[in-house]
Amino acid sequence: MEENKKVIFSGIQPSGNLTIGNYYGALKNWVKLQEQYDTYYCIVDLHAITVKQEPKDLRRRTLEVLAIYLAAGLDPEKNTIFIQSHVPAHSEAAWLLNCYTYMGELSRMTQFKDKSARYGESISAGLFSYPVLMAADILLYNTDLVPVGSDQKQHLEITRDIADRFNNIYSPTFKIPEPYIPEVGARIMDLQSPEKKMSKSADNPNSYILIMDSPEVIKNKISRAVTDTIGIVQYTNDQPGIKNLMDIMSVATGKTIDEIQKEYEGLGYAQFKKDVAEALITELKPIQSKIKEYLDNKELLEEIYTKGAEKANYVARKTLSKMQRKIGFIK
Repeated sequence: MEENKKVIFSGIQPSGNLTIGNYYGALKNWVKLQEQYDTYYCIVDLHAITVKQEPKDLRRRTLEVLAIYLAAGLDPEKNTIFIQSHVPAHSEAAWLLNCYTYMGELSRMTQFKDKSARYGESISAGLFSYPVLMAADILLYNTDLVPVGSDQKQHLEITRDIADRFNNIYSPTFKIPEPYIPEVGARIMDLQSPEKKMSKSADNPNSYILIMDSPEVIKNKISRAVTDTIGIVQYTNDQPGIKNLMDIMSVATGKTIDEIQKEYEGLGYAQFKKDVAEALITELKPIQSKIKEYLDNKELLEEIYTKGAEKANYVARKTLSKMQRKIGFIK
């Protein structure tokens, strides 16, 4: 680990199957970052339990996400890859930071407002305070940069506020993290409602494509993707469905939007959709077979997450003990 490398931290919840939105929007970029940054990639199982999980599903999905990280190209020798609950400092630091976070700040979080509107009084305290756990995740590793989508910017802002507050009360303890905006970040949209980001929690399974979807399922979902009556393959906000499919085609093949537009001039949507599906199937096939290989080798997965937790624990404990000392706890 080079001392002068900037630190990047990110994580994905094992609360459902991952979509091509996760793959193109996050994982593909993470792979590029592993050469020039000191990277920590976490499977955030503590975050997943803010909503009820079936224990056996949580265990299975946690290993699946780890297998997907590895199959996508994350090298456990170059990255610290670990399961959040294997590093107790996350839970401990979250409690300490809870005491430096205001109710007003947490109640203004968009995701909390959305969920409380849906669930009313029965919303868990964990859903209310999980931005503090997220702050702990980031601050424990002296993180410089956090890859964030527009929906996560608010959480990074509260992390910065909490870190600032703690630093001002005691003395400089935490680095103030900055957002990392990738140069080219693919934002893959919902296939049925292309004005929304693709999400595995959408009610309609035709809205998203999972990394593990079979070729047949991918063909069906792409053929059902919402388009329009204009009939021309062009990249315009007036055609959000086609624009989204062009983005998918671009990230799956490496072709530019201009090249795609020229290639499908005068051709209808049916041929275009067929080719988008084929491009996706071609890209996902080797990844899917690698995922299966990893999942069949539980010993290797255990070795990787154990090693990752050791590395993460070492760094996180140092930050935690610094916090405890400054707060006034007896060592």
